[in-house]
Amino acid sequence: MIYQHHGAALACQTRQFSVATEEQDLVVIGSGPGGYVAAIKAAQLGMKTVCVEKNETLGGTCLNVGCIPSKALLNNSHLYHLAQSGDLAKRGIDVGDLKLNLPKMMEQKSSAVKALTGGIAHLFKQNGVTHLKGHGRITGSREVAVLHPDGKIKEVVKTKNILIATGSEVTPFPGLEVDETTVVSSTGALSLDAVPEKMVLIGAGVIGLELGSVWQRLGSQVTAVEFLPHIGGIGIDMEISIKVSVESVKDSSKKEELDCNTVLVCIGRRPYTKNLGLEEVGIALDERGRIPVNSRFASKVPSVFAIGDCIAGPMLAHKAEDEGIIAVEGMAGGAVHIDYNCVPSVIYTHPEVAWVGKSEEQLKEEGVKYKLGKFPLAANSRAKTNADTDGLVKVISHEETDRILGAHIIASSAGELINEAALAMEYGASSEDVARVCHAHPTVSEAFREANMAAYVGKAINI
Repeated sequence: MIYQHHGAALACQTRQFSVATEEQDLVVIGSGPGGYVAAIKAAQLGMKTVCVEKNETLGGTCLNVGCIPSKALLNNSHLYHLAQSGDLAKRGIDVGDLKLNLPKMMEQKSSAVKALTGGIAHLFKQNGVTHLKGHGRITGSREVAVLHPDGKIKEVVKTKNILIATGSEVTPFPGLEVDETTVVSSTGALSLDAVPEKMVLIGAGVIGLELGSVWQRLGSQVTAVEFLPHIGGIGIDMEISIKVSVESVKDSSKKEELDCNTVLVCIGRRPYTKNLGLEEVGIALDERGRIPVNSRFASKVPSVFAIGDCIAGPMLAHKAEDEGIIAVEGMAGGAVHIDYNCVPSVIYTHPEVAWVGKSEEQLKEEGVKYKLGKFPLAANSRAKTNADTDGLVKVISHEETDRILGAHIIASSAGELINEAALAMEYGASSEDVARVCHAHPTVSEAFREANMAAYVGKAINI
């Protein structure tokens, strides 16, 4: 079924009416990257769409206490570090008395968050999405109740389809209570009112490395305690993991007391599936608390769909966004396709770390024969002119077909470069294909081309 535009969709933004008496085409529970994008896409496809959000602001964890505020602090702490470490002086930029204005830095972070969350509200109005404040709970296969904070029902919405996009929450550490003052989660670590003299990270995955970088740059002595035998999280190539630098990583199998002012608990996130009414409609969670779905993101109940962190797969904002668009296109009768092997991951340290596709370890485990192409940033013209040569581009292609199987990058611009690799892989490109594409000079992207050249013919030009 292809939906046609409903004139009432935009009208619902300005007139007073009871949603309970008017059936919707779609109710989205959650307004994070997956939920708000899905709601907008559904409205653009002509569906009468409601988005229910329990928090005061739209945007979910990503925009409010995740991706967006952390990147603001990462960027600004890096600029401070450049000045404080003497890097700017080496570039001929002398600065006077330097001091950190942490409240101002936090203010800039908050301004970015406010602008982006407010932007979603504007997009909802522009596209005719009705925003309802409250906790969404499924009370029937085609019915969602909107609850007050005290649990009482504000209103009930009848709908043809329900999309769960409730995201995830911080995984607690057994025996350690988070007070967001001395023992903090990623949320508290984004709003500390002073730089701790010493900080201990419990976990050296993406969140730990990023937030640890922020506070280390601002003057804290940071120590990471990691339970895995490597840092960087699941999926990272081991050669790349070894190159990622942190001040120190402690082996958690050894008993040792660490003095600190602040402990950051960052051992991961878990699906947020509490009080959604899933059991009442016959939807059982898997062993990790996720909602099982089919290839069209439909649950056991055909009218109830789920995307993002609350289903299987990497907990990434851009993965949720893609799933949201694809899920509603499927509801409208369109094709449903996503290649999870082409979903990139990024750690926004300096240099950044990014990867897409298979790692060497995964290919060895699967018994796939492959070729390697590597190119160091130290041999790249733009990296040299920028005096920013830490890094490596590593490309893995199939030994026989030359099709690109994975790309792993350490570079100050790795988060941007990895999308070239993702695009190439999505279209089934070989390393020869990329090697034969003319790249602008001088750019760091030439390092990606050279790595593909090395994978294709066994030798790059500039090394």
